Amino acid sequence: MSPRLLTFMVAFAAFLGPFTQTVYAPILPELGEALQTTPLLINLSISIFTFVLAFMQIVYGPLVDRSGRRRTLLLGLACYIGASIGCFLSTNIETLLVFRALQAVGIAAGAVVAVTVIGDRFEGAERIRAMGSFQMMVALGPVVGPVVGGFIGEHVDFHYVFLLLAVVGGVALLSNAIWLQETRPAGSTPRAFHPREYLDVVRNRQGVAIMVLSFVQYYAFYNYLVFMPRVLDASYGLSASEKGLVFLPLSIAVVIGSFAGGRLLGRWRPRPVLVTTAALNALSLLLFLAVAQWSLAALVVAVSAFGLFLGLSLPVQTSLLMDLYPHNRATAVGSYNFFRFMGMATGPVLGSWLYQDGNLGLLYGFAATAFLVAVWHARMRFKQG
Repeated sequence: MSPRLLTFMVAFAAFLGPFTQTVYAPILPELGEALQTTPLLINLSISIFTFVLAFMQIVYGPLVDRSGRRRTLLLGLACYIGASIGCFLSTNIETLLVFRALQAVGIAAGAVVAVTVIGDRFEGAERIRAMGSFQMMVALGPVVGPVVGGFIGEHVDFHYVFLLLAVVGGVALLSNAIWLQETRPAGSTPRAFHPREYLDVVRNRQGVAIMVLSFVQYYAFYNYLVFMPRVLDASYGLSASEKGLVFLPLSIAVVIGSFAGGRLLGRWRPRPVLVTTAALNALSLLLFLAVAQWSLAALVVAVSAFGLFLGLSLPVQTSLLMDLYPHNRATAVGSYNFFRFMGMATGPVLGSWLYQDGNLGLLYGFAATAFLVAVWHARMRFKQG
């Protein structure tokens, strides 16, 4: 199999994580009515998926280093398919919550294995380009998910969303079973996991700086996804479809930035590029804060800038991790993904507390400040070598 096809094949398994996370978001009210449950428990079906997805990253990291890439991914996909069928057959919220957690347990393997396989197979500029393709696929997940889920929910019973997930999971399982070869470096000796492996990861200060930065980036990103509709309601009175169109430039910018980052940033040293793009990412938050209630067109420009610089920085982060952790890559990737997913989960929770009085300055000002501190911290760590 060509390296390009290999990249997209393993990246598709990682794409399924955020895709599954958001695919039925547009039909949450219908789902709650069908299962005769409360909005709190229905929203929990998304939150529990996110938290389990985050936690399993630190489980899969050492498992992939110890047991290999291929076997771990295939077992994870098999668990995901079974859990998706369980969601399809669920007739009450309790059963759905159990199978949503199991979905996350299974598909969490995708993100760890994909980055690790790319790190194993590529070096230098080729690795950064491959990471760009990977990040583009992951960025497509939360973009495509609600669109597909809304279409299915509008035309057939909501349960078929979960049947779709089982089918696409089957495609991922079959393709990887046929074409994915084990990429763990030859001569590496499997060893029993010990918690000190994570101590080895956090001792690398540059690696931890990248992980902290990823947490803040996704915290800010999910502040946009969750709270921008309220801003658009309060300041511009847009309809639901019009608000969806405002999100489109953000989504497209993340995808373009992720794709371009893997191809353009290979020409420059990755550490300065990461600091620069992350700093511009933070400044775009301040731009949004300045113009959000002044001009809808300026708001769209600021949001697009945020998505572009976020996308540009992501391939550099994962490529640097491969260089910083040559002997325990999967454990490092698991830690990185844990930080990332916890940023996703923290954004709506902490943001709700900051925005409870409609204080836009407090919500996005806090995110921008945390962002700039994380950029400064990364710059200092990179200077120290």
